[in-house]
Amino acid sequence: MHFDPRTQQALRAVGLDTDEIRDASERVVEAVAADADRLEAFFEGTDTIYSDMDTAHSASEIQTHTVDFIDLYTHAADLRGYLRFDSWGVPIEGGRVLNDAVVELSLGDTVNSRVRFAHDESELQ
Repeated sequence: MHFDPRTQQALRAVGLDTDEIRDASERVVEAVAADADRLEAFFEGTDTIYSDMDTAHSASEIQTHTVDFIDLYTHAADLRGYLRFDSWGVPIEGGRVLNDAVVELSLGDTVNSRVRFAHDESELQ
């Protein structure tokens, strides 16, 4: 079960029993795994992708990236991984599908921000 002891206690306080808490925990794990699959599919086979990433070397609000690969793994409610562009990469510390056209990744060191990605740059404007 991935819920920490405080969360488990709070869930019991609102009336859930151990089996119900375990069921909720399993549903969270399944949802995170499904999101990871959808995020990987979003980037799979993509050569060029657009983002609203803040970069020091660009005055543009929309950035263009060449995607090499995305590698995600999950553990309970955690979604982590690595996104590799043509000449650099960044750790992924979380992510979610916003809609069919846009996803958001929480990127780690060097970026330290939530960044939206789309196949069509007009989706980010």
